[in-house]
Amino acid sequence: MTALAPIPPKSSVDEQPRNRHYVARGRVSTIVTHLCVIIGVLLSIFPFYWLIVMSTSTTGEIFGYPPKLTFGSSFLENARNVVSSVDLLQALVNTIIVSTLCAVLVMFFDSLAAFAFAKFDFPGRKWLFVLLIATMLVPGSLSLVPSFILMSALGWVGTLQALIVPGAANAFGIFLLRQMAAGSIPDELVESARIDGAGFFTTYWRVGVPLLRGGLAFLGIFTFIAAWNDYVWPLIVLVDPDRQTLQTSLQNLNSVYLTDYGMVMAGALISVIPLIGVFIIGSRHFIANIAAGAIKG
Repeated sequence: MTALAPIPPKSSVDEQPRNRHYVARGRVSTIVTHLCVIIGVLLSIFPFYWLIVMSTSTTGEIFGYPPKLTFGSSFLENARNVVSSVDLLQALVNTIIVSTLCAVLVMFFDSLAAFAFAKFDFPGRKWLFVLLIATMLVPGSLSLVPSFILMSALGWVGTLQALIVPGAANAFGIFLLRQMAAGSIPDELVESARIDGAGFFTTYWRVGVPLLRGGLAFLGIFTFIAAWNDYVWPLIVLVDPDRQTLQTSLQNLNSVYLTDYGMVMAGALISVIPLIGVFIIGSRHFIANIAAGAIKG
């Protein structure tokens, strides 16, 4: 008498098609996600690619039909025209000075204020923070005239101080770092520093700054790019041609009657390249700190 093979339970038989369905649905979801990411990356890169194409082309090629999507051979000529039309080197040095000092000062003063708001109790702290947040609701264009009058009274019109000092702190950075400090800096660590006899600045420098490196890196990059791309305020306050920043100098490439768009795009490309380098260097710090915080969590 032969032994019959055992009949598998009904539940395990029913679960096999269900598991295959879940696996197939997971693969489809992964493929769709990757396609969306690829499309988003291509859409984000295309404006920069188009900028490079126009900077290597002549004005006639830019306005040709159908549009030219391949690189040209006129970049060196366009770059020479940019250098001969504006004092590009001096404008670049001025922009680097303004952007670097603004980023450093914002990181220092904003982190100092944020650490005080997050970890120290003093009279009027809540009302001062509410007032600080309220200033974020005021459009920046409303402060142009009062700021110019103040710079004129100080004798700073036409100097780089008029760009650096007003941009030394901002409410956005204080709010951002305050929220990070409240969640990432333990109160016990601050109390331990106080017990050891550390003052406010020592506690801020040895406890607060190391734990806020990710936020400081982001804020520094954000401020540097904003100061680098600022156009309206430098156009108003910098009346000295030798004190022009990169954005206001490139504006002089536009002519009233005829504009060489290849030259203009070459100047725009030259102004963008340093920003890419700054982002590549600085992004490593805040991405590494964000990843470390996620692992700890």
